[in-house]
Amino acid sequence: MIVIADNLRVTLPAIGRAVERLDPEPIRQMVHACIVAGAQAIDINSGPLSRAPEEKMTFLVRTVQETVDLPIVLDTASPRAIAAGLAVGRRKAMINGVSLEPERLKRILPLARQYDCDIIGYLLGPDGHVPADAPGRMEVAVALFNEIQIAGISPDRIVIDPVVAPLAWQDGNRQNMAVREVLRTLPELLGFPVRTIAGLSNLTTGAPNPEKRRRYQAAFLPMLVCAGVDMVLLNVLDPALMRVARSSQRIVDRTVFSWH
Repeated sequence: MIVIADNLRVTLPAIGRAVERLDPEPIRQMVHACIVAGAQAIDINSGPLSRAPEEKMTFLVRTVQETVDLPIVLDTASPRAIAAGLAVGRRKAMINGVSLEPERLKRILPLARQYDCDIIGYLLGPDGHVPADAPGRMEVAVALFNEIQIAGISPDRIVIDPVVAPLAWQDGNRQNMAVREVLRTLPELLGFPVRTIAGLSNLTTGAPNPEKRRRYQAAFLPMLVCAGVDMVLLNVLDPALMRVARSSQRIVDRTVFSWH
């Protein structure tokens, strides 16, 4: 399982100010902290970037890559920002992401094909809504997988996100059990060992305090690992959560276990 740091996000005041000012130092400090914590990739969550998206994403990608030689994920709703980030990347980035929403199919898929890069596909319907259950998600997965292939993108470039639901939703518990079922079933359903990813922090959206976020994320993370998830976006600066991630991975590894 690959651990992707979701800590570099413009919703954090210090990061937001740094992006507005094109000040690299807070970005470097955050990325360095993620490296020390054990991140294996960095998610650059720049938000929609309504103003100067190309300039800001270029700044972010260059700053991150000057700090660390790790894979990066371009996490933005702006196709212009994605294109700019892909253009200056030293290695192929992953696009986060696309869904069956017509505008995203139209504007994001050509970029993935042009740059021959990995792309995350969210299991959302054409209306942008999360399917109500596992069969609904699987129906969307088949449709999205076909759309991505029709666009000329190789199946081994596709990473499916079944969409972890906030527990605060009325059916949040049931939705997240559906996520586990989808993770287990997708390779057989699609007839291909498709890779999967989950955004762990989505689980505790709206949680009243950090302790509750940590408790429930730490409980759900091993469930995702046992269901076969390949990548997890999480807060790598939470040492307790990272210990759970490492321990969960060691339990499911096919190597001989050792206490060392």
